[in-house]
Amino acid sequence: MKTQYTAVLLGALALGLSAGAGASEHHTALALEHAASAAAHGQDGHAEQALKHAEEALKHAEAAEKDHADAHIHATTAVKHLKEAIEHAKKGHADVSANHAQEASAHLRQSIEQ
Repeated sequence: MKTQYTAVLLGALALGLSAGAGASEHHTALALEHAASAAAHGQDGHAEQALKHAEEALKHAEAAEKDHADAHIHATTAVKHLKEAIEHAKKGHADVSANHAQEASAHLRQSIEQ
């Protein structure tokens, strides 16, 4: 009974979190849902079901981890371009500064889309 209640509650939570969320958030919500189900099944002594949910949680957690890593790379690159934009603007190189600011914008958009 505890397992069913937990699974239903977590399913609703995951659905709410994933509504309108990006792929990474979707994977994170599913990983949370399956990890909680694995824990509940384990506590109830259902090793086979715990294994199934733990394996599924791992798949989604790894996908979320990859998505976050890709987004982080783009954010880091954007910071580098913004520092360059500032440096060139201080020197009066407006065109070079603009190019770096445009590159930063592109990477920031990519980081959000991950």
